Amino acid sequence: MLLTDIARKARVSPATVSRAINQPHLVAPESLARIREVMRQHNYVPAPLNRRRGPKPQTTDRHHIGVWFVGAKASDSSHNWFQDHLLQLQSGDTHSRAEVRVLYSNSPNELPRNLTSERLDGLVIQGMEPSADCVAKLREVPHVWFMTRRSLDYPGDYVEPNNVENGRMAADYLKSRGHKSVAVVSTDPGYSAVVSRTEAFVARAAELGLKVSNLVGRAKTAVSYLEIAPIIHAESGALVRRLLDTAPHATGLYLPVDHFCGSFFRALREAGKSPDGDFEAILGNYNPVIYHNLDHSPAAIDINLQTLIRKVLDHLIWRIENPGVMGRIGITVSPRLLSRGEMAPTGP
Repeated sequence: MLLTDIARKARVSPATVSRAINQPHLVAPESLARIREVMRQHNYVPAPLNRRRGPKPQTTDRHHIGVWFVGAKASDSSHNWFQDHLLQLQSGDTHSRAEVRVLYSNSPNELPRNLTSERLDGLVIQGMEPSADCVAKLREVPHVWFMTRRSLDYPGDYVEPNNVENGRMAADYLKSRGHKSVAVVSTDPGYSAVVSRTEAFVARAAELGLKVSNLVGRAKTAVSYLEIAPIIHAESGALVRRLLDTAPHATGLYLPVDHFCGSFFRALREAGKSPDGDFEAILGNYNPVIYHNLDHSPAAIDINLQTLIRKVLDHLIWRIENPGVMGRIGITVSPRLLSRGEMAPTGP
């Protein structure tokens, strides 16, 4: 039995299974209990310690890197995903020369309290965009913006998914499935990734001759996107009612992000609509934990998260080792289509 099989049955990531075997004290009790129950049911016994894959001692220098979640609380264990994916990367190769510390700040106007004491070589910034004052204070610390909510005038290097390709890919997919009327549905119109994906989808759908509707929720300027899930779920019913009022009725749906898709699909079913005949959806992100808890298997677009993490680490290490290189560098990673019902890992 493979770790990926255990992860799927326990509804966690493969990295979390690896951590449960090697570092169980770092795994949430509920997840650890599910993993161990799956192992027991399938008589799975981990290999002896000296035969396990995983990070090995290295003679090369290791960089001390911080991952700063801007607008998040340290008490929220859901932000361990970066470390989970890093662990999975390092279990397959040893090129990721980094020890990672996770840092938090409640708002974009403050630096993490322990930033100085950690003595970091570099910093990955993730979450809300830090204020100009905070960015100025990081002038001597190599840093790279990662994935989300970067404004167009953000001055530093960045690594992010190719959101334009994401939106165009979704429109092409729905066209290939025979839909003539489509809609993009989102609960967070202020999220920069959603803006890019939505604009690309609408433009491509128009190029393809499709009737397209843009259904978005209310702006949430005072709320960190890292804490937005309870709020957006309440909007699903209203979005479904707006969808049912479109004329002609949209049958092909694009959800640029997936964190509200469970409640949205439930609201559609409560309105008497079924994925078997009334609508077909494609998700702009593939999160296995969310996906495997849906009541059906829509198509999805994998943003290649592990590739993104590898890219941001590689680029930050390059910045650390080349401090005199001037100029701003932006790196994007192309997504890939996962057709309906396909269960694929999130790695490259």
